[in-house]
Amino acid sequence: MATQAIRLSLLAALLCSRVALGASEVGPAAAARLEAAPLEQKVERPLPLLGLMVDGGIPDGATVSAVYRPFSWLRTEVGAGYNMISKGARAGLTLLPFGAGPSATVEAGHFFDGDANGFARSIAGAGFADKAVLQRIGYDFANAHLGLDFGTRRVVFFIHGGMSYVRAQIHNVNEQVASATSSSSATTVSFNQDPTVRVVAPSAKLGFIFYIW
Repeated sequence: MATQAIRLSLLAALLCSRVALGASEVGPAAAARLEAAPLEQKVERPLPLLGLMVDGGIPDGATVSAVYRPFSWLRTEVGAGYNMISKGARAGLTLLPFGAGPSATVEAGHFFDGDANGFARSIAGAGFADKAVLQRIGYDFANAHLGLDFGTRRVVFFIHGGMSYVRAQIHNVNEQVASATSSSSATTVSFNQDPTVRVVAPSAKLGFIFYIW
């Protein structure tokens, strides 16, 4: 009996040592597998690239543009506008060093000739008489603006301000001068060509962008 008890004790000790040895082997292997397994990382979704922009201001009028944003710090645009006189077009780009917040925008556009007498009448009243020089009003313009843009992903609101350069030709000047000059006047004034007017003045606009893709 004593011999059998000794054998059982030795067998139990041997089994316990093997179990302990197996546990020590499994532990590092499991740890290695955990280290080798990639950690789950939060992947940030890329910003939408294409959007629709609506803005209004001077000298831009009201403009609807398609927007392309290749990088978070760069936005480009091209669109069509209306200034209560005629239709026009505009293109430009905006730099956003931080993706939002401070911005710098440069734009160039053109409004085609249109009759401004109706617009002048809406301001001056029904008694306003049509003017020859207002029958063809169009201009080129360029903007250099600084501003603030709020929002980055789907909706962006912005307010921009700075300086604009406007270049316009004044048409029908001779007709306007002739109609304003008394027939009894001995002095006549005429222009060989339509004069060009250039103006640099403060300008501003505000609007929003909705990114759709």
